[in-house]
Amino acid sequence: MDLSIIIVNYKTKDLTLACIESVFSSTTSYNYEIILIDNASNDGTIQSVNEQFPQVVTITNTENVGFSRANNQGIRIAKGSYVLLLNSDTIVQRDTLDIMLRFMDENPIVGASGCKIVLPDGSLDKACKRGFPTPSASFYYAFGFAKLFPKIHRFNQYQLGYLDADQQYPIDSLVGAFMLVRRETIEHVGMLDEEFFMYGEDIDWCYRIKEAGWVNYYYPKTQIVHHKGASSRRKPYKIIYEFHRAMILFHNKHYRKKYSWFTNAMVYIGVGVKFALSLAQNKLRPTR
Repeated sequence: MDLSIIIVNYKTKDLTLACIESVFSSTTSYNYEIILIDNASNDGTIQSVNEQFPQVVTITNTENVGFSRANNQGIRIAKGSYVLLLNSDTIVQRDTLDIMLRFMDENPIVGASGCKIVLPDGSLDKACKRGFPTPSASFYYAFGFAKLFPKIHRFNQYQLGYLDADQQYPIDSLVGAFMLVRRETIEHVGMLDEEFFMYGEDIDWCYRIKEAGWVNYYYPKTQIVHHKGASSRRKPYKIIYEFHRAMILFHNKHYRKKYSWFTNAMVYIGVGVKFALSLAQNKLRPTR
């Protein structure tokens, strides 16, 4: 088996079915399997997938175990030489799998790669190429400096807005919406850290991959569409909480011992302020 594609579903039935359809519409000489993990959606997704795509391997959880743990369930039974984390709300192009797998075959030092990701309106999903969230990078991103000065390196250490999205290059971090990882790399660095529930696990994985001597690579010779949730809607508290909790988890795991107590204190205060602001802004949004 060349490739194992792992998709985690949580109440995204129609999007998940469209995602799987786009994969099966691909044109590639590589053989692959699709593993779908459902996090207790109870929305008929598994039944529909079994009926429409009986070749898909399915795992049904009785509770929402989160993104990291669910993906690890898939990785444990995956047979492929490569593992692709693919969001359920994405659509791949016909040539996406073939182009990305050929790139990986030709570049054995690359541990993980990602393609260009665009939103439905054609704009770039900026998460597809990122730097690591160091204290300074996180500060400039969280408090708007990156948005105000998108082409200045100092203020865009995280989203890398100064880099051409149509050029290829090694980067710090990819995004879990489309992350192609070499089997040997997974065996070397381990699977996703299940302490991260639904945010930060991809950055943490990329950090460990790079620390172990592998290259994370952005390769925009093909692209996918990412249907992200509407930002105008009110978000559940848990989503906002887990987003900010992931910041603290990542910092404590990789940066706390590298910085002074003062810098660490500023990080914790900054995340706390951002969390409070996010909760306040969320309350002003419509529920639907």
